[in-house]
Amino acid sequence: MRLSLLIAPDVKQLLREDPDQVSELLEEIHPEDLADIIAELSPDEAAKLLARMPAEGAAPIFERLEEHEQEEIAELMPPESVAHIASEMAPDDRADFFSVIPDALEDVILEKLEKVDPEAAEDVREIEKWPETAAGHLMTTDYVQINPSATVAAALDAVRAFARENDDEPVYNVWALDERERLVGACSLTELVVAAPVQLFRDVHNDNVMTVPPDLDQEEVAKRMSKYDLNVMPVVDADGVLLGVITIDDVIDVLTAEQTEDVQKLGGVEPLDVPYFQTSFVSFIRKRGVWLLALFFGEFFTQTALRHYDPVFEAVKGAAYYVPLLISAGGNSGSQSSTLIIRGMAVGEIKMGDWWRILFRELGMGLVLGTGLALVGFLRVLMYPEQHVNFALTVAITLVGIVTAGCTVGAMMPMLLRRIGIDPATSSTPFIASLVDVVGIVIFVYAAKLVMANVIAAAGH
Repeated sequence: MRLSLLIAPDVKQLLREDPDQVSELLEEIHPEDLADIIAELSPDEAAKLLARMPAEGAAPIFERLEEHEQEEIAELMPPESVAHIASEMAPDDRADFFSVIPDALEDVILEKLEKVDPEAAEDVREIEKWPETAAGHLMTTDYVQINPSATVAAALDAVRAFARENDDEPVYNVWALDERERLVGACSLTELVVAAPVQLFRDVHNDNVMTVPPDLDQEEVAKRMSKYDLNVMPVVDADGVLLGVITIDDVIDVLTAEQTEDVQKLGGVEPLDVPYFQTSFVSFIRKRGVWLLALFFGEFFTQTALRHYDPVFEAVKGAAYYVPLLISAGGNSGSQSSTLIIRGMAVGEIKMGDWWRILFRELGMGLVLGTGLALVGFLRVLMYPEQHVNFALTVAITLVGIVTAGCTVGAMMPMLLRRIGIDPATSSTPFIASLVDVVGIVIFVYAAKLVMANVIAAAGH
């Protein structure tokens, strides 16, 4: 059982009976568990609890809360208390917090923060000037810097001083900056520890440092850090000045958020802003209903195709029984291909220039997979004595065509959307299936006209 479920009732009782003892109860609990406890409380109770805690103890808890929880609690707390908590937060978490609260509340708290910690307020303004999905908004301005001419011993002293002032901020590298704050090198803690204390920092640091500009999309930052196994990525401006660093914990959050959003889009749902149980019923109706309506309209084309080719279905005995089976095979193959391509593009395995290789690859797979299903379908039809071999052949040809079409459409659609600047995940599984349904009906009709021309002609169609 989660710790939060066990202790939350005791916290609530203490808040009612003796609020001053709550801080003592929570002193030995990890901030991550405390955040879970806060989440189990009502916004009023959470605001009361955090307001009574010292800012340095409340900050690690507050920055671990979900964004919507931070907003709800901040609106119920005195602005001075929120400002003190914000002053103790990590710069990147603090900037994220200010980006989710309403503008009016942001102005009030930022004004209070200016009085409590002017440097923290300036950091918020510096980070907030970049888009929320850019590297500049993801970075922290807390890092260890040193002049290249300093000794290794001085660098280690700087690390110790930083660690004493920033308990929860990890240190991966020490950054060498020149007199103009330009990044000239970096050295990991491991390299510092094994170096002789009297060595100059410039003799041990790495000159070839990978950097990113502040306007680079955060998803691209995550890809680069993953590709090169980096724990930290420096953010520099056009002049090479170090603006901040992005740490691996923030990148993990980015990847989790991006994957969650893509999975929801693939399922035909507008991405949720908050977790499932915190999403209101009305919000669910809006986010799911719009997509369902769009997909429902898409199925109108399927219905139109069926009505248009109704004479063929009337002439071919048993066709109505197999059409759902056939078009579902096309939808399934298309969904498989679109999922593989979307994921490949998301992790950087697939580039836009690979489209022709993917096209031929999916055509080949569609033909092979379709032929396999065609053989099974052919035998399945012949299991019924009233069915003719020509109808079985029609089903087989349709399966080859529709699976091939499903694979190619499912693979090319995400790439087409990326080309025109739309998120590929928008080509969701239901959308691909609806599109391939229409294609499947057309393929079946023309296969029937080719193989069963005599039957259709005899029926007067």
